[in-house]
Amino acid sequence: MATLVTFHAHPDDECIVTGGVMRKAADEGHRVVLVVATRGELGEVPDGFLADGEQLWERRVRETHAAAEVLGVKRVEFLGYRDSGMMGEATNDGPGTFWTADVEEAAGRLAAILREENAEVLTIYDDHGNYGHPDHIQVHRVGARAGELAGTPRVYEATANRDHMRRGLEAAVEMGAIPADQLPDFEAQQQQFGTAEADITAAVDVTPFLDAKRAAMRAHASQISAESWFLAMPDEGFRGAFGTEWFMRAGQGPGITETDLMAGL
Repeated sequence: MATLVTFHAHPDDECIVTGGVMRKAADEGHRVVLVVATRGELGEVPDGFLADGEQLWERRVRETHAAAEVLGVKRVEFLGYRDSGMMGEATNDGPGTFWTADVEEAAGRLAAILREENAEVLTIYDDHGNYGHPDHIQVHRVGARAGELAGTPRVYEATANRDHMRRGLEAAVEMGAIPADQLPDFEAQQQQFGTAEADITAAVDVTPFLDAKRAAMRAHASQISAESWFLAMPDEGFRGAFGTEWFMRAGQGPGITETDLMAGL
C-alpha cells in the first residue's frame, strides 16, 4: 500500500477536483492525506449563514474535516496562507496571501509533509490553475517544486478536459436541456479553462465513488449549496460531469496512457 497526498488551494477544491481518486485510493487500502494552502477566508456566504461571531474560515475548516472523513482521508493539514481572491483583485497582494508567498518557502512546508508521509503520489494543478485563479496557479508552482524537493516519484497535475466538457454541453443543447446561447465560447477560453484532451495523460473512472464525491460536496455547505448546479443536476448529468477525473504526468503520453494514479503501488 502507498500514500497519496492531494494538494489544493481552498476548502472544497479537493472534492470537486480529486474527490473520486481520493475515495478510490482509500477504499483500496492506501493512505490519503489532504493538504490545503488556505482556509478560504474570501469565500462568499448568504447573510445570516454564519453564527454570531463565527468567522467563515472557521466554518470552512470544519467543512473540510467533514468532507475529508467522507473521502477516507487520514490526515488534513493547512499550510497557513491566506486566500488571495480572484485574479486582479486588490486582495491578491494582501499580507500573507498564498499568491505572494515565496515559492521555495511554501514548497518547503509541503515537502516536509511529503517526506513525513513518504508519499509516493502527489496531485497538484495544471500550470494555469484550471481557470486562472491565482491560488490555483500557485498550487502548481509550489506543488511542483515540493515534489522535486521531496523526490516524490509520481506528480500528477489535476485538470479539466475541455473537449469532454464541450461535448457534454453540446449534447445537452441537442436534447434541449440548455439553450444554445448559453454555450461558452470554447475557442476564446482555450487558454483560460482546462486542458485539451490530446494533452491529458491520465483519465480515472470514478463513477463507483460518485456518492462519496457528492456527499463531500454537501459537506462544504457554505460554498456548495443544495441549489448549486453541482448538487442540483440529475444523477446522469453529475456522472457525465464528474465521473472521470483528469490528470497530466510528465513523461507520460502522448494521449491517455494511465487510468489509475496508484497502479502498481
